Amino acid sequence: MPYKEKEIEKQYYTIGEVATMFDVAPSLIRFWETEFEQIRPKKNKKGNRQYTPKDIETLRTIYHLVKERGYTIQGAREVMKNKPVQAKDKMEIIESLEKVKAFLQGIKDQLNTKA
Repeated sequence: MPYKEKEIEKQYYTIGEVATMFDVAPSLIRFWETEFEQIRPKKNKKGNRQYTPKDIETLRTIYHLVKERGYTIQGAREVMKNKPVQAKDKMEIIESLEKVKAFLQGIKDQLNTKA
């Protein structure tokens, strides 16, 4: 049985790392903390925020609603409060379809260059 290395997953991320993941300013992440009760990162002794993978998934859903779908903060807050699972499922479906679209576009481009 060959040795299989386990992929190391971080348990906590800094606000800078999270901001980089979403290509936004750290101040926007802090603002979303005040607006959405679902985001409550732990703070270390120095007061630095430490985001868990669960926090990042919540932020990903909020980012999708606000930045990609054009919801207002109030509208996104209501969706997150009333239908968080449905919003996350829709976001995952859209991401999956975008990957399929990119894959098919790549095949189309390869066919066009060979013709």
